[in-house]
This record gives sequence, C-alpha cells and structure tokens, in this order.
Amino acid sequence: MLVRCVISLVLGSLLHVSHASAGPKSLLLGKKASKGKTEIAKDGFEAGTHDGDAKDALTWNMAGGSLLSAGNTRSMAVTTATDFRLRRQTHQLSFAMAGNFARSASSADAAMETTVSNLQSRMRYDYFFSHSMAAFLAVSARRDRFQGLDLRMNVAPGVAYYVVDETEELAWVELGYDYQYDLRRQDFIDEALVDGNVVNNSEIRHNTRVFLGYDNQLNEHVSFSAALEYLQSIEDSENWRMNWDAAMTSSIAGRLSSAVTVSVRYDKNPLPGVVPTDVLTALNLVYTLL
Repeated sequence: MLVRCVISLVLGSLLHVSHASAGPKSLLLGKKASKGKTEIAKDGFEAGTHDGDAKDALTWNMAGGSLLSAGNTRSMAVTTATDFRLRRQTHQLSFAMAGNFARSASSADAAMETTVSNLQSRMRYDYFFSHSMAAFLAVSARRDRFQGLDLRMNVAPGVAYYVVDETEELAWVELGYDYQYDLRRQDFIDEALVDGNVVNNSEIRHNTRVFLGYDNQLNEHVSFSAALEYLQSIEDSENWRMNWDAAMTSSIAGRLSSAVTVSVRYDKNPLPGVVPTDVLTALNLVYTLL
C-alpha cells in the first residue's frame, strides 16, 4: 500500500522536470502576488521592475516550501527564497537569494539520492534617467551541483526602455553586455574526462543580451507576466542561450498570494553530460513582509 504524506502547508511546492536543477524567481516588486519562481541567478541578468509614477518604495517578500513522499517511492524537496527592494527617487537597489534541494528514491529499498541542489543570489542597481529610460548594473552568483558549477558569476550593465507604461500594463526591452565566469566542479571535470571530453576548470564568456518583458494586471486579483531573454556569445556564434518565463498570479487574502509559473532554459552548447533544455514548473504561496 502506497503511503504518501505531502507537506505543502509551508509556502510553496516545487515540481522539477529536468536533468539540471533550477529553482523559482520571486523578484516581482510592487505587485500584489509573487511570480512564484525561485530562479534568481540566471545565465544572464535579471529583468528590472518599474513603478510608473511611484518614486519611493520598500518591499520585502519571503517564500518557502517542502514536499515529502514516503512508501513505495520516496522523495523530499525544499525550496526557499527572499527578495528585497528599496527605491528612492531616481535610485533603486534590489537583492534576492534562493535555495533549492531535493532527494528521491525509486523504491522502498533504494537509497535516497540528491536530484536538486543549488544556491543563488542577485544584486541590482537601477538609475532612472526619465520615466521611460533607466541604466542598471546587476551581479549574480549561482552554485549548482547538477550543472557542474561551483560558481557561476555574471556581471551585467545595460539599459532599459519602457515601451508601454500604464497602470495595468507594462512592456519593456533591455539591452546590455554580460560577463560570465564559470568555476566547474572537480567531480564533473573527472567524469567528462572518463568519457573522453576535456573540460577546463574555469571559463569566461562575453555576451550580448536582449530581454523582452510584459506584465498585465488582468483584474484586481489576477495578473499575467511573460519574459523572453536571449544571450549571444561575442566570441563564438555557437554559444547562445534562450530563457522563457510565464506566470499567472492571484491574491488570496491580504498579503498572502499564490502563483503558478513555467520556466524554460535552453543552452545551444551545454557542457558534456548536461542536457540543453531545463523546464521548471512551480506552485508557490508567498507572503509579503513589507
């Protein structure tokens, strides 16, 4: 008899359907509900947020969740995230961290194996030249066991232009440069060598980056958002990546909200042993502290 205990009373449950680990991005600032993805340290850099006419803002969100299964199959997953933003006139500073961890076993007698393990952080500064134009600098870091990374650091300056800037609807484009530094795990390097692939301990990539973002507050309680990001290596045309996100969010009561999201990550030239496409689906409950 299969006994399953699902603990999802905490703020969110994580569903992972890809080889490499990734987690939700919860960087919605000044909205009624979080986007519900704990994916804050992308290969490129984070999309910005915009307050329209608002000049001062202070927000802080926290989200977390767990999934536990026991019986013929066993699994456990934990995810947690926090994000913070401070806006004062033309200056804006934001910071976010997230962690994801999961283990599973295919049978009651099998040993539990780690299937997801990553830790991410991101900091970004924006300066608004006008209502529609801003410049920014973002720094992100990621440690991910299943992408073979001890560290992936991105430093990304750029500019953002808001094409549609209405109370209920927002559309914008970002253009910029992305510096990426990878430090690989030694066990990943050793496994690649056994298969006849030579992987360097570290790598630096210089990329151009284009980002398209769209937010729509469909009504007082429900909103939709989508984003498309393209990163192209300046040095090698075979090295390019594309990221796509979509989210539907809904207010529940007061500061409590829910979000259903889908994230797709594609790498045209991944490292040996890493599949090119990751898909992450997440259902989160998020509480807004500030």
